[in-house]
Amino acid sequence: MSVHSEVKRVTTHTLQKMKDRGEKISMLTAYDYSFAKIFDEAGIDILLIGDSASNVVAGHETTLPITLEQMIFLASSVVRGAERCFVICDLPFGTYQGNSKEALNSSIRIMKESGAHAVKLEGGMEVCESIQRIVSAGIPVMAHLGLTPQSIYQFGTYSVRAKEEEEAEQLIRNAHAVQQAGAFALVLEKIPASLGKRVAEELRIPVIGIGAGMHVDGQVLVMHDMLGITKDFSPRFLRRYLNLYSDIKDATAKYIQDVRSKDFPNEKEQY
Repeated sequence: MSVHSEVKRVTTHTLQKMKDRGEKISMLTAYDYSFAKIFDEAGIDILLIGDSASNVVAGHETTLPITLEQMIFLASSVVRGAERCFVICDLPFGTYQGNSKEALNSSIRIMKESGAHAVKLEGGMEVCESIQRIVSAGIPVMAHLGLTPQSIYQFGTYSVRAKEEEEAEQLIRNAHAVQQAGAFALVLEKIPASLGKRVAEELRIPVIGIGAGMHVDGQVLVMHDMLGITKDFSPRFLRRYLNLYSDIKDATAKYIQDVRSKDFPNEKEQY
């Protein structure tokens, strides 16, 4: 029997056990109660309230504008729909980079006000003090390396990271550092598959990939991309399992047509 089918509630212990047994971890983003409930009932292992909400929910160009209060609102909605899976909330830009005390206070607010089970933050050695401080308060931390969208203005591009040996070696050092600091898991975004494989083999904690190849311990996608709600974003790592953009647009057009033609509501659809 697989690890995730044995448990009533997925925890950090469950995820570690899955890595140890070689069982892949499934992870999606979610931003509201209704989708969280569907994903949870389908058997997802982890739901992430990603700061990608800044893009796909609020329509911003980057993840930078979303606030801690907005993330807490979204996370609390997801938590109410998730009965079994592990729920992680991103620490948004500006709520942890300043100092470790601010990082801890932001994390405490997320845990107390949303009911999420863990937080996620971007960065390597420069955030290790914050990871240690948050973990010391009993809050699990997921780290994030590779393409880190909160640093988009520093890097200037969303292209693949760590293709050169020097940057790859730095990423590996950072991966070991966040593990040593106490992170229970690591997200690797948009890096060469060979590097993803090496990090997953070297680290004892689960490594979740998004564009990091098949040899990491699990995969994560943004729900709007996986379901085909977005249409203009098509990186190589994305597999669309539905084409909801077209389906929803067609259904809406049909509804408009039926209302205008007085076909809706009919005799059976009124009191």
